[in-house]
Parts: sequence; structure tokens; C-alpha cells
Amino acid sequence: MLFDTHTHLNADQFDEDLEEVINRAMEAGMEKMVVVGFDRPTITRAMELVEQYDFIYASVGWHPVDAIDMTDEDLNWIESLASHPKVVAIGEMGLDYHWDKSPKDIQKEVFRKQIHLAKKVKLPIIIHNREATADIVEILKSEGASEVGGIMHCYGGSVETAMECIDMNFYISLGGTVTFKNARKPKEAAAAIPLDKLLIETDCPYLAPTPYRGKRNEPSYVKFVAEEIAAIKGISFEEVAAKTTENAKKLFGIK
Repeated sequence: MLFDTHTHLNADQFDEDLEEVINRAMEAGMEKMVVVGFDRPTITRAMELVEQYDFIYASVGWHPVDAIDMTDEDLNWIESLASHPKVVAIGEMGLDYHWDKSPKDIQKEVFRKQIHLAKKVKLPIIIHNREATADIVEILKSEGASEVGGIMHCYGGSVETAMECIDMNFYISLGGTVTFKNARKPKEAAAAIPLDKLLIETDCPYLAPTPYRGKRNEPSYVKFVAEEIAAIKGISFEEVAAKTTENAKKLFGIK
């Protein structure tokens, strides 16, 4: 059975055919999924989905690109949602230096606030990192994020940084990029990181794996991520599926 630890089924791209998408995921062997909310509309939709489907859980947080828009009221709202039994993480949060909508100092402040919140509510965190690895690692260390741990989402960094994050109680989550022919770093990570520290995800509707690269991604495609990891490690698909599902359940406190 598969566990997609990072989906955006709350995105507009699934408005027309969500039921069909979910049915395909079930047929592919999906056991559970986490829908990630990262602003007011996507968090609201994520909470609707967890009420509608037994096997869907939510993570709630604020995306770094939109850090400049987050208010204290938003943070208090996220805290209030954290007590919901199907909210299993805070995030996605982190730093994104690719886009320039939110200044770096504001991104860092919002990131730190969300780590504090996660420690307060005792939930793991989901980290978004784009072109900001050194600052991400420094903030995780300085804020004692190892207390709650979490996920390095859609990991594309070095093996060395991955091991540093594992030492801080984080799992490394690989997505569709690991299937890309020239994706050297994700493939190196898949090879080097112990299976008990790996998770799989789609980040759908983004980053569809080969053979669907460039098209809308969906949870059923997480099987291609598991197959690629299995091929790289020289183990069975079933072993990757079972262990990454076990890892996700352990992290999120799901039985």
C-alpha cells in the first residue's frame, strides 16, 4: 500500500474530476494521503477534504512565497486547526528565494513563527526549500526543530545536507523529479538514504513523474516514484511501498 505524503488535491486543477482522481489513486494501491494547505483558500479546502474522505489527512501552514501576506490572525487560525484529529503536520513552510514576492527577512520571520507553533502544538513540520538550503538548515538548528522533526519535501539537495537533516529528526521525501533522466541529486539521495528515512510524494498537480512529465500530476502516479527508488536501491517495489507507508504513519501518528 502507498502513502502520498504531499498532495494538493485542494488545487483548482482538480475541481472538475476529483472523484475520478481519487478512484485512480485507490486502484493504484493508495492507502492514505496528506493534502497540504498553504494559505487561507487551500487550508479551507484541505479541511473540507479531510471531513469528506476517511483516508485523507491535512497539513496546515503558510507558504514562504506568500509570507508577506500572513497575519497574526492567520497564525492563530492555523493553531486552532492543529487540534483537529486529522491535522497531522504544520506546513508547508520554509524559504523560497526563487520568487521575490516576499522579502527574505519576512520569510525567515514567518518560518520561525511556524516552527514555534509546531513545537507548541507538538506536530511535525513540512519544509519547502527553493534555493535557500543554508538558511533553512541554520533556522532548523537555531529554532530546535528537531524537537518535532518533519519532512524535507520534494528533496533535491545533496546527500550531505540530507544526512544533516536526518540527524535533526527529519525524513527525506522524494517526488516525481527522482524519475527524471538527468536528476542526479534526487537519484543520489535515493541511493544513499536509508529506506527507514525515506518518504514518497507527488506534490500533485505539479512535478509529474516520467512518463507523465509536463502533464498534470495526481496521487496515483506516486507508484512511479516508489518504482524508481526500488530500481535505484535494487529492492522490490513492495518493500519501498510498505516501508515508506510505515515511515509516514510513524511520523504523522497515524495507526
